[in-house]
Amino acid sequence: MWMSLTADLGESFGRWRMGDDDALLDVVTSASVACGFHAGDPMVMDRTVRMACARGVGVGAHPGYHDLEGFGRRDLVLSGDEMRTAVLYQVGALAAFCRAAGIPLEHVKPHGQLYNRALVDEAVARAVVAGVAAWDGCLPVVAAGGALADAARAVGLPVAVEAYLDRRYAPDGTLVPRGHAGAVLTDPAEVVAQACALACEGRVQTAGGQWLAVAPDTLVVHGDTPGAAQLAGLVKETLAAAGIRWGSLARVLAAR
Repeated sequence: MWMSLTADLGESFGRWRMGDDDALLDVVTSASVACGFHAGDPMVMDRTVRMACARGVGVGAHPGYHDLEGFGRRDLVLSGDEMRTAVLYQVGALAAFCRAAGIPLEHVKPHGQLYNRALVDEAVARAVVAGVAAWDGCLPVVAAGGALADAARAVGLPVAVEAYLDRRYAPDGTLVPRGHAGAVLTDPAEVVAQACALACEGRVQTAGGQWLAVAPDTLVVHGDTPGAAQLAGLVKETLAAAGIRWGSLARVLAAR
């Protein structure tokens, strides 16, 4: 069984540094790279894409709200056309760096509150997907499901289903908000157990103890989770021993 191991990367800005991209790129098979709106800047985007290329890591765009101060985690009120244009702008910018590096842009995954809204708000989902499709009508969209996956499939875009290694799930299938205790998983045993349940059993245990069915194409670790590279490496090694074959999202989707 093929699966991708993905991280959200390139989220530094100027002299401010976020996460350990070098270490994560030695482990992950795909990277969703910030496009300069919620995080990142042209220099960071260029460097991150080139580092991924050198390691054979697949690259996708990680567009978000234009919200550097809030790291894209605040809700902004935008029209559908404003959201479509913002997504198209960011995807095109990241695609330019991919083209310069000689690699394809493999996927798009919205960031933060834009992603959260697109999962549950059909109008936002359609606007996000319209921005992606305006760039490339065959570009896969990464989504946990919901309205975003439905909107992508409705216009013929492939969907890569994701699940998180380092976040606790609520009973309704959403992520426990970051401000809540236990929302971010940092204990290696917990992270590995959740990864094994997702990859090998197609399910995840929620904060309330219930089990939810999930069939992910990719397992995701956040670059700003403490010890992210070590956690991802442990998961990769453990699941490889269980028979999981690791590849980029493009490789995983091709094997479906």
